[in-house]
Amino acid sequence: MSNKVKVVICGKDFTLQTAESSNYVFGLARTLESRITEITDVNSSASPFTAAIMVGLATLDDLNKANAKLDSIRDQSKEYVDEAGKTRLERDAAMQQVEALKSRIAELERELREKDTK
Repeated sequence: MSNKVKVVICGKDFTLQTAESSNYVFGLARTLESRITEITDVNSSASPFTAAIMVGLATLDDLNKANAKLDSIRDQSKEYVDEAGKTRLERDAAMQQVEALKSRIAELERELREKDTK
């Protein structure tokens, strides 16, 4: 489903066609307008166009850093899953060994009882 959403950024009208909700797009436009205004307020010689470029670069930087962090978290998660699998295999082997030892103990106890009854 596609929505046409009209937003105003830096006094200019933009009509966007998007699958996102209009509220979401309005929120993005408000955030963008706010960031552009922050830059133009601090640097009065910066045009809205220049400020938009600066916001775009900062946003791309944030995106790249977030993606790098996400990749790192994925790698960490994979290591944790791999370690958990290895630990599970070790536990299963230990449980088999415990069962074998219990069986051996029962066998030895049976042999001991048989010797005592003779």
